[in-house]
Amino acid sequence: MQRQRSTSPTTITTANAGSSSQLPVVLALITLAQFMIVVDFTIVQVALPSIGREFGVSINGLQWVVTAYGLTLAGFLMLSGRLGDLYGQKKLFIMGILLFSLASLIGGLAPSEVVLILTRMAQGLGAAMASATGLSILTSAFTEGKERNRALSVFSAATGSGFAAGMILGGVITATLGWRWVFDINVPVGVIVFLLSIKYISTGTTGQAHAQKNKHLDIFGAVSVTAGLMLLVYSLSSAQNIGLGSLQTLELFLLSAVVLVAFLLIEYRSKAPLMPLGFLKRGSIFGANAVGLIQVAAFAAMVFILTNYLQQVRGYSAFSAGLAFIPMGVVFLVVSGFLSARLVNRFGVKTILIPGMVLQTIGYLLLSPISTTESYFGGLLIPTLLIGFGTGLGFTAINIAALGGTRRGEEGLASGLINTSRQIGGPIGLTILLTVANFGTSTSAGHLVVQSTQSMIIGFAYAFLAASLLTGIGIIFAVLLKHEKYNQARVVMSTIHKS
Repeated sequence: MQRQRSTSPTTITTANAGSSSQLPVVLALITLAQFMIVVDFTIVQVALPSIGREFGVSINGLQWVVTAYGLTLAGFLMLSGRLGDLYGQKKLFIMGILLFSLASLIGGLAPSEVVLILTRMAQGLGAAMASATGLSILTSAFTEGKERNRALSVFSAATGSGFAAGMILGGVITATLGWRWVFDINVPVGVIVFLLSIKYISTGTTGQAHAQKNKHLDIFGAVSVTAGLMLLVYSLSSAQNIGLGSLQTLELFLLSAVVLVAFLLIEYRSKAPLMPLGFLKRGSIFGANAVGLIQVAAFAAMVFILTNYLQQVRGYSAFSAGLAFIPMGVVFLVVSGFLSARLVNRFGVKTILIPGMVLQTIGYLLLSPISTTESYFGGLLIPTLLIGFGTGLGFTAINIAALGGTRRGEEGLASGLINTSRQIGGPIGLTILLTVANFGTSTSAGHLVVQSTQSMIIGFAYAFLAASLLTGIGIIFAVLLKHEKYNQARVVMSTIHKS
């Protein structure tokens, strides 16, 4: 215990390298940046028809406006986390915000769809840099235990509220100011975050101290994992268009597998690996990332399916469909932002994570009897509220589990890994559940084609059953989750505060 007492104060002093009075400002800046990054996922989708009409682009072409952002964000998260550890989280965070803002400005002025897609890739790169390092900054600035858990819960709440806000803002801005303002609105927000971050975010010692020990950057590892993940996401996106069993899709899957295997071999032989393979052997790290991937996989697919159900079957407008998700988004915001961290502090990660996954499973099961005459208040509201509540409980608990066992200098690695797992989870879940939905629906080139409304409903029902199966597997991972480090940290922090 004496050893723990001697090391912990050092952590507190380092974490508060700037001033404890600046911590709320730091939290606000990181949260605002995360909010802006998440909003950009959904806000653009509502504006796609307007973009297509102006540029004369089909829906198949417009999908790259969304895909380019997601591919780049997922592919560069791990590299961004590692660069932040080596050369300083603050530097990379500020560079990411600046790049994201500049790309948003160019996107709002884009003269063609090609320029717009390229700017979306630049946005994704900036978002990866800011997202991976932002979570690391919070981990370094706030001491492990209740203080950090509260900060992580606010960070998680920004994700949930950003999702809901994006769907609403996309409809409002496109209808009033035009689609270009969907991009332009990021510019003033980004400039504010950029300027205030320079002043208020402390440089700290985490990344610099780690870099002084070893400035070697695993370039081959970074290139291979980034390329492998991007190929994997691209192959999953391709599967939705040309079919999971098509030759091109299988070739892409094989190529991504070869590149990712090459990455593992590189890491095994590297003296300073991008991702030490032993890092994943820790029970909390592997378990948290597995549950995080599964949770997002089911959730992202559910949102896509319900959006199509509300608009194609029930005749909702895009704006009205966005409004239908508000109750779920509000529940997620309240639970993840104000309730989850308190419960984790009191009962531990597993005790909260398991009920969260169970509630999600029940919600997806309740959605499976969906019909053409399903009432929103009678058939959809309660299941989506259960899913929002369960996801809110799990989201913050997963963050705590993924970051709670890290050592100094590993914050960027851990945050990049959990963010990557979630980003990859979305397209994986969407592909799996759409494939299941196609089992009961006529298909053409991988697209859902409505031969009859009833066949579409049958496919959606199968998809929701598959979602419940996914989260059921997530329950198993949650039960097997090992998180002894967190419990030890609670004892240590409690002892320090008492003394």
